[in-house]
Amino acid sequence: MVSFAIVVGMADSWIGTDEAAEYLGMGKTKLYELTRESRIPAKRVGKKWMYDREELAAWMQTSQRLEDFFQDTPANIEANPNLREPQRDAYLQAAAYYQRGGQKALIQLPVGCGKSGVAAILPFGIAEGRVLVIAPNLTIKDELYKAFDITNKQKCFWRQRGVLEPRDMTSGPYVCTLDTGNLSVCEKSHIVLTNIQQFGTNADKWLTKFPEDFFDLIIVDEAHHGAAASWQRVFARFPNAKVANLTATPFRSDRQELEGELVFRYPFKSASIRGYVKKLKASYAAPSELTFTLKDEERTFTLEEVLEMKDEVWFSRGVALSEPCNVSIVDNSLEKLEQLRQTGTKHQLIAVACSINHARQIRSLYQERGYETAIVHSSPDKEADEKANEEVMRDLYSGVLDCIVQVQMLGEGFDHPKLSVAAIFRPFRSLAPYIQFVGRILRVVVQNDPTHPDNYGHIVTHVGMNLDELLKRFKLFENDDQKFWEEVTGGKEPDPPKEVLDGSARMKLHEDMVVQSEIVEQLFEEDFATAEDADIQHDLEKKLEALGLDPRLAQQVVKKSRSDALGPAVAPAAQPFSKIPAKQWKEAKRRLDEEARRTAKVLLNRVGLKPEGVEIPRKLKPEIGAINNTIAAYMMVNQAIAKKVGDGRKRPEWSFEEFVAATDELPGILNNLVRQLKRAQNA
Repeated sequence: MVSFAIVVGMADSWIGTDEAAEYLGMGKTKLYELTRESRIPAKRVGKKWMYDREELAAWMQTSQRLEDFFQDTPANIEANPNLREPQRDAYLQAAAYYQRGGQKALIQLPVGCGKSGVAAILPFGIAEGRVLVIAPNLTIKDELYKAFDITNKQKCFWRQRGVLEPRDMTSGPYVCTLDTGNLSVCEKSHIVLTNIQQFGTNADKWLTKFPEDFFDLIIVDEAHHGAAASWQRVFARFPNAKVANLTATPFRSDRQELEGELVFRYPFKSASIRGYVKKLKASYAAPSELTFTLKDEERTFTLEEVLEMKDEVWFSRGVALSEPCNVSIVDNSLEKLEQLRQTGTKHQLIAVACSINHARQIRSLYQERGYETAIVHSSPDKEADEKANEEVMRDLYSGVLDCIVQVQMLGEGFDHPKLSVAAIFRPFRSLAPYIQFVGRILRVVVQNDPTHPDNYGHIVTHVGMNLDELLKRFKLFENDDQKFWEEVTGGKEPDPPKEVLDGSARMKLHEDMVVQSEIVEQLFEEDFATAEDADIQHDLEKKLEALGLDPRLAQQVVKKSRSDALGPAVAPAAQPFSKIPAKQWKEAKRRLDEEARRTAKVLLNRVGLKPEGVEIPRKLKPEIGAINNTIAAYMMVNQAIAKKVGDGRKRPEWSFEEFVAATDELPGILNNLVRQLKRAQNA
């Protein structure tokens, strides 16, 4: 007979068979079998078996083979309402692919649809061992770690979305990073998380220490970085591992085709309808007249002629780099920005330029109109550039800045929902960089609310840059045109060389084509992604039914909206934004200094001298008194400016008009200085 005191003493920590089976996530028959075989800690009390919770937790930790964790742990995925539709569907398609014996899967989801969540659920039922998750940079790696950390009650994805029950996380899944553990820690972890720079670039430090069969599944976030040799070394090291490539775009960074079979792609239009991303509208400044010079010949084009010429490279580049066309984009992008800000949210703008000098010109145009703007160096090669970038990002996130201007693409992990206007001052030649740039304004401000006024965005550019053709191509891609998919994944537009972007190889100050003026009274506008009628009708039917209305009305609404929307949309162009005199003066002063430095670089290029050389101060112009060619050339340019403008006064005393006049003199100053130095070289 069991004493009453013993039973009472066991009441708090001990549980019966039913509770123990539920706690362990197994059937009672299996539990009895393990108990009879003494393979599980238990105590017989009378005719009943009793189980201590703490002993069961310890048993689960030690008894389950790490290799079996993702196969044996029950995960709530397929019918989980807390997961987004693309996350559930991506998982199901990937699981079916691997069950068929597939090796490398490609999964594409637009920005904001939950790629991190897909990475978190993919191992369950698929991985038969450890999982390696590779991020493209530290920012994304840190975010993934929070999602995978079962001790992080606020950020753990499995907890927040109800994928795993708390009892199923008593023994994992454990995640480690290579900077918080060594090989022994990795052996005890279910997931090893790293960024590619840490894992693949120094193979001897980490990669070669792992046996070939150490990982069963490799998940690559932002897979379009798969072009780098370091990624290929990783795949080669674990030849039998299954690979899941997750990406927001179907393009590699070198425009080559991504490896793997496309098993799931979530259309942008679906993401837009469901409010996972902003609804975007593209607007094009459409001049009724555009006057330009080409090789000293002046011509005026009508809108029809502009539309005929926009696919010519020389024409679209001339439009992109000409101030009147840039002003049209600036004014209309600011108009869209102000419309969005009427909600009370401080939406912000991101612009893309052709070069660093072009970015400076665009920055000044926004600054003159009273909008705080800064430039982001997308590929900083100096510590000073990196620090400047960090400061710009802080000012952007804190709301100090209204606009940022970039030259090349910003890195993945750049997540700022208040960027809602994309101003394009560059004629992209292929779809990949265009889509990647537009992706910067996709993230919604308000979650799960497709019609919220803060969840709209605008793309603003000039019709002369031919970007409407890229949007047409994107819509072909959205419609699952297989031939087009193959074309764009093998795209052919590499980034320009560094010396082109920073101007260090430049031989002249201006392009051959320069737009002198244009008259812009209207914008052409179109939706970035147009949902199919069936998708819209289906979504509308569900909403009408939820409101207690007749869902059959949806078909009538869709038909009427289509009949009302025949022909291209035309909207009035923005009125010119006022320029603030004080800011205009400040920017003119800044631009003269930047242009003087740029002129000095071009001068050295034209006479074949290296910036770090000393030929000018020691031989050609010893009276200059500089320490190298760069400083000497800069001093020569400034001396020539002083002779042309200002009547001997210091620059702080100059007027705005004098700064503009001095800048206009620079091409002539450059030619004169080239002649002077060449004469000295030949003397």
